[in-house]
Amino acid sequence: MAPVSEQLAPQGAGDPAAAPLPCPAAAEPRRENGDEWCPGSGSLEAAAAPGSDSGARAAAAGGAAGSAEPAAAEPPDGGWGWVVMLAAMWCNGSVFGIQNSCGVLFVSMLQLFGSAEDTQLAFKTAWVSSLSMGMIFFCSPIVSVFTDLFGCRKVAVVGAAVGFAGLLSSSFVSTIEPLYFTYGIVFACGCSFAYQPSLVVLGYYFKKRLGLVNGIVTAGSSLFTVSLPFLLRVLIDSVGLYNTLRVLCILMFVLFLAGFTYKPLVSGAKDKEEGKKGKFRFPPEKKIFNFSVFKVTSYRIWAFGIPAALFGYFVPYVHLMKHVKDRFGDSVPEEVLLLCLGITSGIGRLIFGRVADYIPGAKKVYLQVTSFFFIGLMSMMIPLCHVFGGLIAVCLFMGLFDGCFICIMAPIAFELVGAQDVSQAIGFLLGLMSIPMTVGPPIAGLLRDHLGTYDVAFYLAGVPPLIGGAILCFIPWVHERQKLKERAKTVDGETTEKMLENESTLVSDTAEKPVKEMESGF
Repeated sequence: MAPVSEQLAPQGAGDPAAAPLPCPAAAEPRRENGDEWCPGSGSLEAAAAPGSDSGARAAAAGGAAGSAEPAAAEPPDGGWGWVVMLAAMWCNGSVFGIQNSCGVLFVSMLQLFGSAEDTQLAFKTAWVSSLSMGMIFFCSPIVSVFTDLFGCRKVAVVGAAVGFAGLLSSSFVSTIEPLYFTYGIVFACGCSFAYQPSLVVLGYYFKKRLGLVNGIVTAGSSLFTVSLPFLLRVLIDSVGLYNTLRVLCILMFVLFLAGFTYKPLVSGAKDKEEGKKGKFRFPPEKKIFNFSVFKVTSYRIWAFGIPAALFGYFVPYVHLMKHVKDRFGDSVPEEVLLLCLGITSGIGRLIFGRVADYIPGAKKVYLQVTSFFFIGLMSMMIPLCHVFGGLIAVCLFMGLFDGCFICIMAPIAFELVGAQDVSQAIGFLLGLMSIPMTVGPPIAGLLRDHLGTYDVAFYLAGVPPLIGGAILCFIPWVHERQKLKERAKTVDGETTEKMLENESTLVSDTAEKPVKEMESGF
């Protein structure tokens, strides 16, 4: 069950390679990372999204605009771009490898900070991991703006530095409460600012191989998710939680160095001249936040249906390890469950990402409906598994359909709002998703504290995906009706225009006829 944000700013539609194309006369270009970008030619951030087929369409849209200005050079599709790819892969792995392994850290925090008198220990401890994951999503719209304004390199380097400081300071606390700030807010905000530029920058270096490169980059998350839980267990058992957090700081330090590889590509002499002068223009507010996407009815349903389905999404990541300890003790290797989730999530992205290419338009939403149905069903089956092998089977299926849910996020966003607005659409969606993903695990912990078992928590965690999936079922129908109305308006507009042209022609002919008669002497 890889975190949705892996693809969200990622997975976006609209090829960043289209960004340098000429701007329409009415559009004011914005600066990003040394390239010129037209507001109407598609989003740079969303373009880096893996598995998206919208790049060509965005490029075509940008090219159709036309202008007398010369087009920028094509992305190199190699060279230094391979170094950038490896840096982005490390970023995906380190950020979400740590987040996905929070179940191991959660068990250790319970043992370190817990006491027999504390009746709400699971509730309070769950807030640490929930805040961390929620803040990564919550910051996404803001990170998009900063990336547009200051470029990928600066935002990524500063974000990694902040994440390093937050993780290091977390290793010096003596109670659980300071971790809400150091780990849940500072570390998570740093991760968010480091992560999103790593996806945006890929679009500057790759065009033809962008799908392949994004697949490799997001595989970094699955690789770390599979291996890190075992490493953390060994470290915690040998050196304790505090020193384990300090060892994890090495990942963030390497991420800090990786940010310097995001070298801006300069597209022309004009860019070089402005870069030397250090010019900086702050775009108008309406160009920073584009709330017009909420005028699209199908997007509104999607933007509120997805968060409604995610109240239980992060619960297994946080509480599954503790549930296994409660039920099976120390006789089973609970980290194997995270291994199963990570492996099948990667497989699910590859399989369903390809399947989505053959499903037209907004009907891709039905894949998400199916994935939510199975995710909810698997969550409800966790308490029913009294054999460890049963839990392994549940996690294999849950990871597979989690990969399905993730891999088609951006293609759906492109279908609903188009290439021009897809970046803002994904940013707003991530922000809305932060609320349920933050609240879900603490509620599950509260139920555990009061009932003494996780059974009810996992049963309830399976309900929101079923409800959210039911809401999403309406989107293809609403979207088709919306497109039919737009086509009808277009036809009516063309008919009215032709009628006005004909009327104008008749008036002109009527006025010319008396003149000709007078000239002829009649």
